[in-house]
Amino acid sequence: MHQRYHDAMELVQKYGKPDLFITMTCNPNWEEIQREIKPGQQAHDKPDLTRKVFHSKFEELKVDLFTKGVLGKVAAHVHVIEFQKRGLPHAHILIILQERDKLRSPDDYDRVVRAEIPDEKVEPELYASVLKHMIHTPCALYADSVCKKDGKCKKRFPKKFVAETLEGQDSYPVYRRHDDGRAITLANGKVVNNSWVVPYNPWLLKKYNCHINVEVCSSVQSVKYLYKYVWKGVDRVSMEVSSEKEEEDEIKQFVDARWVCLQEALWRIYKYQMNKIYPPVLSLQVHLKDRKKILLPEGNTVRDVIRRENASYTQMTEYFKKNQEYEFARTLFYKEFPEQYVWDKPLKQWQRRRRNNKVIGRANVFLPATKVII
Repeated sequence: MHQRYHDAMELVQKYGKPDLFITMTCNPNWEEIQREIKPGQQAHDKPDLTRKVFHSKFEELKVDLFTKGVLGKVAAHVHVIEFQKRGLPHAHILIILQERDKLRSPDDYDRVVRAEIPDEKVEPELYASVLKHMIHTPCALYADSVCKKDGKCKKRFPKKFVAETLEGQDSYPVYRRHDDGRAITLANGKVVNNSWVVPYNPWLLKKYNCHINVEVCSSVQSVKYLYKYVWKGVDRVSMEVSSEKEEEDEIKQFVDARWVCLQEALWRIYKYQMNKIYPPVLSLQVHLKDRKKILLPEGNTVRDVIRRENASYTQMTEYFKKNQEYEFARTLFYKEFPEQYVWDKPLKQWQRRRRNNKVIGRANVFLPATKVII
């Protein structure tokens, strides 16, 4: 997790701050799921089905965002997959747009993101989707909602009414929310209006028919959210299994267990990606002389590894050799080298890149290793 976080920050250093933060959650009422469920069953009874449908929808979303550029041409992106305890997967996507497509003003924000209930007569399909997926209902429906702290919503709902979109003081703007009288009544009788709408993109919401939150962001804090919060650690449960009544023993009662829902188990069994960074980031070793990091393959001894002909070759030592041999190599910093050269692991050599693949480098400083003398 620590390394992935630094890889993502390298993208920020290369391409600039993130522009869009998108969260997509599986909808158990998707038509593809409901038509395959037998009478009396619910979506969580068919974890393999919901996993397949969500994966298919997510792959299509990536094509729309990264290939077709429906929200703008993408320069770099990061995404991670998270699983709720109830079993529904959702994805967090961070996008850095190309320079000409970056969102620079409130008018640009309004072009991509909306935070209001649409007119039912003008946009009936979008109206139904917003009411079903984009109303922040936890606080409105339940007084003891998990998103409340000290009696207030941690997501700051309901929001204030604003006539025009404004630049926010934190990493997110203040979206336009008119007090136009549009409101809906929830199951408990509470009336909600534009102040309870979660920001969304109309085109994506209509196409995917699920909770798909789209936010304009301009802070590196969103990168930290992906890796410091989403992957804060595995879910755990406290449990006790016993066949008869015994005296209370705290040591016996404690079981170090990991909670894995069926969706996550199947996701990993089918070897779907849990995260991805594009362009890929190559970690470049930085070390002192004779203090390089050497991996010891299973079945090999330290003596076997050190006696290899190219045992002393590393990315850094070979970078210096290329600088001695070629004038072009001397024009590149160490971290820029992977953009023009490919590291051949078996030969432990830098080869000139023949394909126009995007790769960026990141200097990875290890703690000084102990010199091994055989």
